[in-house]
Amino acid sequence: MIVTWSIPVRPISGKAPRKVYVYLPKQAEEDEEARFPVLYMFDGHNVFFDEDATYGKSWGMGEYLDKNEVPLIVVAVDCDHRPPHGRLSEYSPFTFTEEGFGHVVGRGGKFMNWLAGTLKPIIDERYPTLPDRENTWIAGSSMGGLMSLYAVTAYNGVFSRAAALSPSVWLVRSRMGSLIQKSELLPGTVVYMDYGSREMNNHTGMLRCFFKTAGALAEKGACVTSRIVPNGDHCEACWEEQIPFFMPILFYNRE
Repeated sequence: MIVTWSIPVRPISGKAPRKVYVYLPKQAEEDEEARFPVLYMFDGHNVFFDEDATYGKSWGMGEYLDKNEVPLIVVAVDCDHRPPHGRLSEYSPFTFTEEGFGHVVGRGGKFMNWLAGTLKPIIDERYPTLPDRENTWIAGSSMGGLMSLYAVTAYNGVFSRAAALSPSVWLVRSRMGSLIQKSELLPGTVVYMDYGSREMNNHTGMLRCFFKTAGALAEKGACVTSRIVPNGDHCEACWEEQIPFFMPILFYNRE
């Protein structure tokens, strides 16, 4: 079951309502005492429904979870669609200047403060969650993938596991690298990262940047799984195909 409601992300867009999608597993209806881990996701409009997706194709996350009876709550929040760079700004942990984008003020920290400090308590109050760090995860693609890496590093006390698909680390590679180097990751940190082989050549030095990021996280003690997806592209259809790869890793070896 997927329910939707709206909430303002006040630190970023004031009183403007933002859609929140919440997937509840069938087990939640059958057992009122059951509690579930929670996966927070970026770009909520692209997660569940094709009719809401930017390019008419979603991840189809609900269908996968239902078919495989995954005991998981998924909370997916819509992004800031305001021009010129609302999404880029909201999903960048750091301010950057890049040809083709210009100067983009990073508001990722403000968004994560809201998600961890405002949205998560609401979710834990309304739904049958396991609210502890071990059972609180985060995932996204592209800029959402970058934010997932940022969240599991800078907010490691809240999020223990992350799935970062096609993460846009190339935009802030030095700043992200410095953040990881300065971080102290808690035990039980798990990170899944992938990048499509067809998109690898879109940005100079992306292969090195990708594995350097994965290596830095591993050196800090994270259990890292990294993949180059054969013939993988930068699109929702490809990211949907990676769900069977990253979902077992998020669930793997939980105590």
